[in-house]
Amino acid sequence: MSPDPDDVALVRGLVEIPSTSRREGEAVEWLVAQMAARGFRSSVDDAGNAVGEIGDGARHLVLLGHIDTVPGEIPVRIEGDDLVGRGAVDAKGPLAAFVAAATEPVAGLRVTVVGAVEEESPTSAGARYRATCPPPDWCVIGEPSGWDAVTVAYKGRLVLRLALSREVRHGAAPGATLAEEALAIWSRLRAHALARTPEGRTFDRLDCRLETIVASESDGLVEKAEMRIGYRVPPGIDPQELSGAAATLVRGEGTTRVDLATIGMEEPVRVSRTNPLARAFARAIADVGGQTTFKEKSGTSDMNILSPAWGVPMVAYGPGDSRYDHTPIERLALTDYARAISVLRGVIRRASDRII
Repeated sequence: MSPDPDDVALVRGLVEIPSTSRREGEAVEWLVAQMAARGFRSSVDDAGNAVGEIGDGARHLVLLGHIDTVPGEIPVRIEGDDLVGRGAVDAKGPLAAFVAAATEPVAGLRVTVVGAVEEESPTSAGARYRATCPPPDWCVIGEPSGWDAVTVAYKGRLVLRLALSREVRHGAAPGATLAEEALAIWSRLRAHALARTPEGRTFDRLDCRLETIVASESDGLVEKAEMRIGYRVPPGIDPQELSGAAATLVRGEGTTRVDLATIGMEEPVRVSRTNPLARAFARAIADVGGQTTFKEKSGTSDMNILSPAWGVPMVAYGPGDSRYDHTPIERLALTDYARAISVLRGVIRRASDRII
């Protein structure tokens, strides 16, 4: 299946505009203009999201994908069937597929496409703002699942920042260095996490990772170290409770001071594989010749924010292989992009019918 040239131009144009988190303005304005040219009622909302609405009716479907990317410039090009470039998979490909699929209005249905900002940042400001809006009937989150797969669960996330400080010691003084004290704290937190879920599937385990550690040179009076520790939290574990448990394990030796701050927290989320939206996807994928796979992911997405806020049928979907997320070889197969647009059109047609 080959994509429409206009749809290829849409995704390529979006990928060509750099839009790392908190620097999405140019891409947002460009997408708003593209949606307006396709007949959407488009604008930028108060959070900076690109928003396009098309159609009218009692039923309302939201297609929300994020427009921001992680850093890392990759020359944008087409190699064979692949569009190469930062954001091609995560997640401008899914977002462009939303716009392409929704361009043809369906009677009785209002579709809102949102290009959300800051998903790749702990703030997730775009989704948090949309969560304050009235809930739709259905919502699809734009994330790479593969054209014939649907994501129904994400782990939660807890990100802690630990800052250690103490008076300078002579380099030959006995005892642990400040960097060694930081690593000892990390070892306690990791051991605690491993003990919480020692067995089971990868998705069901509590992961604890040392994301960054810096032990800076002292100013001659005070020496400092800082760590960022990230947890991937499975359903059944409360990130708030986990943060409290971590606080009891964080202690310095002697006069060392340890300050702990939570800089990111999302609840784990799981939705039913038999909810009406998931069933609509299964049938739309079958119409294109596929057999649906349901996925559970160890990362997070805007679904972690919007599912508990809205409580409506929701899944995550989009073309692309998530193994390319955040990598220097990020690429999107354009045939899969075309298939995903066809699947989404099938879902949009079914969204106007309450019987699936």
